Amino acid sequence: MNRLGGILLKGLLAILPIGLTVYSVYWLGVTAEALLARPIKAVIADANYWPGMGLVTGFVLLFLIGLAVNAFLVRKVLRWGESLLLRVPVIKTIYAAIRDLTGLVDTGGRKGDLQRVVTVPFGPGRVIGFVTQEHGEVLGPGHETDLVAVYLPMSYQIGGYTVYLPRVEIRETNLTVEQAMRVVLTGGVQGR
Repeated sequence: MNRLGGILLKGLLAILPIGLTVYSVYWLGVTAEALLARPIKAVIADANYWPGMGLVTGFVLLFLIGLAVNAFLVRKVLRWGESLLLRVPVIKTIYAAIRDLTGLVDTGGRKGDLQRVVTVPFGPGRVIGFVTQEHGEVLGPGHETDLVAVYLPMSYQIGGYTVYLPRVEIRETNLTVEQAMRVVLTGGVQGR
């Protein structure tokens, strides 16, 4: 019976990442269709509406929003809205966390915040970290000038620390940001 449970668990672990990914994409598509179908039908005749039009409209809207964010007036309105959100106690915490997480994504020509993967001393060993700032000017006067800000994430997405270290203590790695994140977030237990 123990062997049967092990085989079932292996099967579940093999299909879970694929299943959750497919379900997430399906959920996003169904949600976009449900949210946008009624406004589309208000503009065009029901006979001209076809399933999937809400999803296509969602992609077009995201594209247009992406273009609009580059406009000065839109950026100003977004900053104003953000300042309002950052005044509401519970909303502020949730919004700031999501904003910081999305800020790590490289959106084209801009260099992302986590571009270099390094290792830093930790007791007798070393830990993987991500350089977030090349010069520790955030700390202000009275601190070493050749400090590098390194974010040290904790395994299983629990949190992390930002440490300012002398440049000489940092060692470069050949890992990409994605590879390093996979190693860190899984506690070193990597799949294929």
